[in-house]
Amino acid sequence: MLRFRSQQLLVFLILPAVFLAGAVLAATSEAPLAQSAVQSNPSYTAERTRSGIDILEEENFAPLRGKRVGLVTNQTGVDSQNRRTIDALAHAPGVTLVALFSPEHGIAGNADAPISDSTDSATKLPIYSLFGHTRRPTPAMLRNIDVLVFDIQDAGVRFYTFITTMAYCMEAAAKAHISFVVLDRPNPLGGEVIEGPVLDRDRISFVGYFPMPVRYAMTMGELARMFNAENKIGADLRVVAMKNWSRSEFYDQTGLAWIPPSPNLRNLTENFLYPGIEILQEAGVSVGRGTRAPFEMFGGPWIHGDDLAAALASRKIPGVSFAPVGFTPSEAPYKGQECQGVTVNLTDRDALRSLQMGLQIADVFHRLYPDQFHLEKIVTLLGSQAAIDRLAHGDDPAQIEAGWANDIDRFRQMRDKYLLYH
Repeated sequence: MLRFRSQQLLVFLILPAVFLAGAVLAATSEAPLAQSAVQSNPSYTAERTRSGIDILEEENFAPLRGKRVGLVTNQTGVDSQNRRTIDALAHAPGVTLVALFSPEHGIAGNADAPISDSTDSATKLPIYSLFGHTRRPTPAMLRNIDVLVFDIQDAGVRFYTFITTMAYCMEAAAKAHISFVVLDRPNPLGGEVIEGPVLDRDRISFVGYFPMPVRYAMTMGELARMFNAENKIGADLRVVAMKNWSRSEFYDQTGLAWIPPSPNLRNLTENFLYPGIEILQEAGVSVGRGTRAPFEMFGGPWIHGDDLAAALASRKIPGVSFAPVGFTPSEAPYKGQECQGVTVNLTDRDALRSLQMGLQIADVFHRLYPDQFHLEKIVTLLGSQAAIDRLAHGDDPAQIEAGWANDIDRFRQMRDKYLLYH
């Protein structure tokens, strides 16, 4: 009876807090993108993950003491107190922050076009754009810099360009004989699931720096270690590793606030869907840019939503369901045009294999709309000509996916040498 009464008391104590939390979430759910660094954590870790900048602060910035620092960062570079890494380094004792570098989408992460150089309003430091007239730091930009620091949250997807920006910066640092420091952050898709074809070696580009699968299950610090060794960059590299992050954890299990890394990855659901949906755009499909839910819907003016939804439902793709939808995107392709398509409901992210989903969708489009869907163009992001050829031939997507297994196993064996977390 005493145990029962204690449980009753615990319920009465907890319920008001639960209702209060629900009210807070309801009040913030409609916040605009610029204010959307809101946690959406269904299952917190016992102890919050501490990212590289937090560990650097705990070390009182020891690796940077007495150094002139250049910082590659954007709006995701914040510490556990939501203070910009820019401001943390600008006020760090013994550290001289002299220049900033921004990736695609700019220092504020809100641009979907090439960016010009600018000045940070708070520190008055120059911001050199690495997504404008150059995509690599030039010798002039690195003059008077002793160490280049990288602090950007990645999306965990091979064709997301922050990876290449980091690698280009490592190459530039090595040539300039300056150190390179990565302040590590979690892979939002976790550190275990590897999927998609390994990039064809003749397709190395800004959207594919290294021959690896689309989902590679590594952090930026781990990638830096792998790139430095396997590509023989020769950078004087140091990774400031996180604490309290496990490979099994997705981003909303870290206790860290979600800050959209780019304008169209507004939440973690979209990040999970992104690898399989984004590959469709090159082929002539709107992937939801310019709608309320990018990557959670896709379509075009030449699509019949009911037919597409029925065809996709028949594939029984694990982890997702589809429903017809009409929408008018405010961004290209089909800006201002009425489109039909489907919404994508993520029902089980553990079961979802994004590239398996993407292949199945591409196969359905190729069969239903062969004249409007340009299958050959998805190779730009998918990165495997063999996969495109097999889809064009009518091969079963499941068999195509199975054919990637040996390449993934070889990648996994190589990758294991560079992992920092269990």
